Amino acid sequence: MQNEDQKAAGHSLLDDAQGYLFGTAMCAFALVMLRTLGLVTGQTAGLAILISYVTGWPFGWVFFVVNLPFYWFAYRRMGRAFVMRTFVNVALISAFAELFPTLVAFERIDPLFGAVLFGLMTGAGLLAIFRHGGSLGGIGILALYFQDATGVKAGYSQLAFDAVLFAIAAFILPLPLVLYSLVGAVVVNLVIAINHRRDRYIAM
Repeated sequence: MQNEDQKAAGHSLLDDAQGYLFGTAMCAFALVMLRTLGLVTGQTAGLAILISYVTGWPFGWVFFVVNLPFYWFAYRRMGRAFVMRTFVNVALISAFAELFPTLVAFERIDPLFGAVLFGLMTGAGLLAIFRHGGSLGGIGILALYFQDATGVKAGYSQLAFDAVLFAIAAFILPLPLVLYSLVGAVVVNLVIAINHRRDRYIAM
């Protein structure tokens, strides 16, 4: 079933495809910068980055596997079509995150600038994915499921997860890198909070 944004915009399959390709490419490229700087972010992407730092496993594969358990929650709450869209986006991010470092390398990035640019690019990518009825799965879906079961607002669950994730990161990464990472995460959330509003998204 299409969500309200899709119905309002009348997105075709081609529209959705380009939206997903743009969104996942932006997010994956931003993650290349983030990993080059040795920073981390929130949600399942942050968890996958930390695991890849500690183990040396490829981020793309870790991100893909970390998301697998959440598809059941997505199916129960949002249906098969949403699960399929989420699976496609996660698979694209995983593939792009491994492909892009073979195509581009950064000689120098100021960490503060890189963190802010990561936030802006990731926010733009997520907006494209959201507006075409997709998601990147993970903690957001589990938080919604938990909200239905307990009444605890999804935003609080996501915030708690990120707080624990950054606390763990503080034991793994130097403190300045954790602080730069927080800047990037704040920018992502600001971009989404300001721009992801149905009353401001008008199809022309």
